[in-house]
This record gives sequence, structure tokens and C-alpha cells, in this order.
Amino acid sequence: MATLKVPASVPSPAEDSEQLHKAFSGWGTNEALIIQILAHRNASQRKLIQETYAATYGEELLKALDKELSSDFERAVLLWTPVPAERDAFLANEATKMLTANKLVIMEIACTRSSHDLFLVRQAYHARYKKSLEEDIAHHTSGDFRKLLVPLVTAFRYEGDEVNMTLAKSEAKHLHEKISEKCCNDEEIIRILTTRSKAQLNATLNHYNNQFGNAINKDLKTDPKDEYLALLRATIKCLTYPEKYFAKTLRLAINKLGTDEWALTRVVTTRAEVDMQRIKEEYQRRNSVPLDRAIAGDTSGDYEKMLLSLIGHGDC
Repeated sequence: MATLKVPASVPSPAEDSEQLHKAFSGWGTNEALIIQILAHRNASQRKLIQETYAATYGEELLKALDKELSSDFERAVLLWTPVPAERDAFLANEATKMLTANKLVIMEIACTRSSHDLFLVRQAYHARYKKSLEEDIAHHTSGDFRKLLVPLVTAFRYEGDEVNMTLAKSEAKHLHEKISEKCCNDEEIIRILTTRSKAQLNATLNHYNNQFGNAINKDLKTDPKDEYLALLRATIKCLTYPEKYFAKTLRLAINKLGTDEWALTRVVTTRAEVDMQRIKEEYQRRNSVPLDRAIAGDTSGDYEKMLLSLIGHGDC
């Protein structure tokens, strides 16, 4: 697991809270100090800072940050600071409100978090929005998208390494038959993708590749304009090779005509404490340029400094 660089002697939550309060006081905001503290604290440390700040100053830290900061830097700080489950609940809720463009966000959360972490996201969602995540997704989607996304977010997969090879062979055969028949919304396909462990899915898809001569995602590229097939391919990639998925998402975000800051910020803040090292290696392997250089070339100011700190290259 990738870890953030934390100074040898980390100040206490009380000291960090005091420094953050100072950063908001006086003329102008001390953005460098905010980065120096928050970008170098892990999730449990940030949680303690938020609790201490609220108890000491009678205001939520996120509200104070929201008042002091602006634009892309503000979004990066506000996404990074909460504990992961609360961040994911916010991102999922935001995605349901603009779902035409953000089905991928819900799929990412459902497919790249552990079963326990996904359960915590559903709990956080319920606590904050007074309804269930699956209820909101079902309300804002329809057809094949709903058939896939609702069971994905309610999944509680086995996390171990045990694999049933007989099952892998039979399910690979079924996947191939249905994809050949262009029945990609088949209930069995959805059941396999939304219930099987990641180890079992990898075994099934390896068998698919060996038996039928093509990777499954190649067979699912029959219609590049089909949004459901695109979501299905992304689901499979997130479940089996997340660093490849996120490296591509970052490349698309950075190489667009005008950076897609929302995608860039989302990937950096959600993966910094999880698998950022593997994503960086995959990014460099596929693009022949280090991720930090790509980000530095496409962003600026405090936003750039925050992102570079989170991916492990900041010198704040």
C-alpha cells in the first residue's frame, strides 16, 4: 500500500489545529501551511485534526476551509481531508445528481474499495443523506445502467484467494456465449461481475482469454459508442487491474483540451493512500513520462503543489 511521506515527528492534532486556525487568521490565507499540514497526514490523523478543531474552535474544519479557499485547490483540499468513507459518500451523491457524466464515479467506488470499505461508504451515505446509496442510484438511473450499478454498490464480495477453477471455466464459457450473441446485459453476466471475488473473476477472465483467444474487453469493444459497453469494460478493468484504469483516467484528464480537473483531483485524492505508487509506475510505463511531471506541466499554483504533495513529490 502506498503511504504518504509523513515527517519523522508529527505534531499533535491540537498543534495542527492551532496552526490551521492561524493559517485562516489575519490578512490572506496561508495556503502553504494548509498543504504542509493536511497533505502530509494520513486518514486517521486527519480525522483527529477535524475532531480537535471542532472541539477547540466551535466550527467544522471543512467549513472553515470552504470559506477560506477557492477553485481547484479548494476542491482538492475538501476531497482529501475527510475520512475515505465520507469522501466516497460525497462523491457518489454528487455523481447521482449529474449521472449522465458520472456513472464511472459510482462504478469506481463500487469496484475498487474492499467489501468492508464499501459497506462503510453505504453507512456514511445513509448517515449524511438520510437515504440509501442504492436507493439514490436506482432513482437516477434506468435500464442496463441500473441493472449493473445497483448490485455493484451493494456487493459484499469474498476477499480471499480461494478460487474454483471448474466454476471459472463454466462462467468464462457463459460470458463468451452471451457476448458473442451480443447479450451483454444478460443477468448472468451482471451476477458474475457483481458477486464473484476479485480472485475468482481474474481466474475466469484468464480462462476466457486462454480458451477463446481474446481478452474479454476486446470482445466488448464491438460498438465504441455504446455507453453501457464502455461502463462494462471499465467495470472489468477496475475489478481486475485498477492501476491500469486509473492511469488511463489520469492520462485522459491531463491530455484533454483543457484539463479535466475534477477527474484529476478525484483520482489523486482517492488513491493517494491506496495504490498511487502502482498507478505512477503504470502511468510512466504507458506514457513514457512521470506522473508528477505530467501534473506539473498541466496545473499551477497551490493546486499543483497540493496534488504533487499527495502523489509523493511535494516539497512543501
